[in-house]
Amino acid sequence: MAVTDQKWMNFKSTGKLITGNTDILAAVAFILMVVIIIIPVNKWILDMLLTLNIAFALVVLLVTLFASDTRELNIFPSVLLTATLFRLALNISSTRLILSEADAGSVIQAFGQFVVAGNYVVGMVVFVIITVVQFVVITNGAGRVAEVAARFTLDALPGKQMSIDADFNAGLIDEDTARTKRKELQKEADFYGSMDGASKFVRGDAIAGIVIVLINLVGGLGIGVFQLGMNVEEAASVFTILTVGDGLVAQVPALLISTSAGMLVTRSTAEASFGEEMTAQLVAFPKVIMLTAVLLFFLGVVPGMPPLPFFLLAAAGGALSFVLFREKRQVVEEARMEAEQEAETLQPEPDDFSSILKVELMEVEIGYNLVELTNESRGGNLLDRITAARKKAVNELGIIIQPIRVRDNLQLGPFDYRFKLKGNEIARGQVRPGLHMALNPEGELPMELEGIETKEPTFNLPAVWISDEARFKAEAMGCTVVDASTVMITHLTEAIKSNAHELLGRQAVKEMIESLREVNPAVVEELTPEVLSLGEVQKVMQNLLREKVPLHDLVTMMEELSDQARVTKDIDSLTESVRQALRRTITNQYVNDEGKLDVVTIDPKLEKMISGSIQTTRQGSFPVMEPQITQNLVDGIGRVVDSLAQKGISPVILTSPAIRLPLKRLLDRFHLPVAVLSINEILPQVKVEAAGVIKENEN
Repeated sequence: MAVTDQKWMNFKSTGKLITGNTDILAAVAFILMVVIIIIPVNKWILDMLLTLNIAFALVVLLVTLFASDTRELNIFPSVLLTATLFRLALNISSTRLILSEADAGSVIQAFGQFVVAGNYVVGMVVFVIITVVQFVVITNGAGRVAEVAARFTLDALPGKQMSIDADFNAGLIDEDTARTKRKELQKEADFYGSMDGASKFVRGDAIAGIVIVLINLVGGLGIGVFQLGMNVEEAASVFTILTVGDGLVAQVPALLISTSAGMLVTRSTAEASFGEEMTAQLVAFPKVIMLTAVLLFFLGVVPGMPPLPFFLLAAAGGALSFVLFREKRQVVEEARMEAEQEAETLQPEPDDFSSILKVELMEVEIGYNLVELTNESRGGNLLDRITAARKKAVNELGIIIQPIRVRDNLQLGPFDYRFKLKGNEIARGQVRPGLHMALNPEGELPMELEGIETKEPTFNLPAVWISDEARFKAEAMGCTVVDASTVMITHLTEAIKSNAHELLGRQAVKEMIESLREVNPAVVEELTPEVLSLGEVQKVMQNLLREKVPLHDLVTMMEELSDQARVTKDIDSLTESVRQALRRTITNQYVNDEGKLDVVTIDPKLEKMISGSIQTTRQGSFPVMEPQITQNLVDGIGRVVDSLAQKGISPVILTSPAIRLPLKRLLDRFHLPVAVLSINEILPQVKVEAAGVIKENEN
């Protein structure tokens, strides 16, 4: 938050805004509006209130012109209601004075005489034109825009919320930022929904203004002739002036308020004030202004056309285009000079090739069209997002992720990227800067969505690259829309999670243990290096990371290893013991929103067969069965898991502790990504719900 914003919030929080009691003043103001409707008002007081109404309308219009974000004026629908009620109270008071005294104060009299100017027909025509413009053009247009904006905003709300969730899951934003964005998104939806209803206030106010004018005119003529003893001409003169004046005094502020409403709802994508955006966008093309000046000049020489106004405007347009061309050339020249100066400051690299021999732990290579994603001066934020992805991985996995190097590679396609681990490629994908990827995680993409068909690289979902203009349409169709950097970062985050065990080197383990030593030295000194070496602790941690078990609870891990390592040094046995000690962490990873754990069990006969076939190798324990039995087992588990996934259930395989790790290794060999838990790794208080059974004859 900026300093000025913070000062404003502090100023507001002290309760001393203007008088310190704005809530009371607002309540009093509404009560006075009701009082004005009921109690007759003196003419000079009415003049002050009418002037205040005009000033208030001007303030509202100017605020909408200077606002750069519609959320800055989320109170606007309530302002419309307030202005409508205020004008209604003033109309009733002025009507009472016109019909009872044939005099409604100086303001109404001045407006009526100025517009009528001795010609009643002209005065009524001017009033009708203003009313028609407000009612037919501005009010209807603003109401339609508000209605459409409200519908599209509400339709796009789920897609935008999913985009926020995707950014949060990818580590691009933290929880507070995600919560703030959701709140702003809800405010935006509420604003357009309120504006849709508030536009009806403006429409009703315009209709009421027309009815009141007719009442004043017809009623005034009748009262002037039959009660005040005026002749028809005199009554028409007096009451026409008062009626037109009263109508104008009411309709001019109403016109300003209607224009404000239309201006606000048509600037939903504004990033600056109206004046700044209009100036920047309309004069961004000097050629257009030059062509306009030329056309005006030729129109001026057409016989019968008045040459002076056309020639003056043509000269002004030519001068403006000349100035704009010169400023544009200056900007280009300054950019060229800055680039030359930056190039001169670059020193040639020394002939040191030792860096070529160095293998980065993890790096990202990008094609030349993706380099702009790393250029902060052009809005690229890929480097910051990679840092955020590393931070998210640290929070989720509990390990230290070394810095990830980003480099360009001309051998890649212009839109391609790839991730390398220890110099070897582990994943690749393709993104298109400037476009957005639309995908539907829960179904097929709408046929109406036009763009470049592709595959989402992380989960291989069908997707479409669309333009920035089409993103709101895609969100309204229920699609999740993300930019190119988000696609790449999501892929990188999953690559880090899948290969976390290889990212955990001994140096990182040593740093984690030393960090633990500072707060809990007894646990570390009891375990290493006397009981277990640093490498043995690393292997246990890597086994946990292979199955995405986070390493946050180092104290529990070290204590369990200290107890079990005195009995056995087998890494698999130590890993299983640590998993059982971390059962709270493991269980919470897989329980659903209702606190239940959906599991698929294995038939006891089949489980006994697997247990009897386990053999220990240098790579660990594996079940060694006949190929057909092994294939049937894997296929059966795959079918059950897929059928449950189609029902929205993400189950885990529940086994006995003896076969858990060998079965998991077997499924990993067949690339079947399903979690395998043992009974001892589930908290007793968690409700386990059986979703399926794998039997021996499953084929």
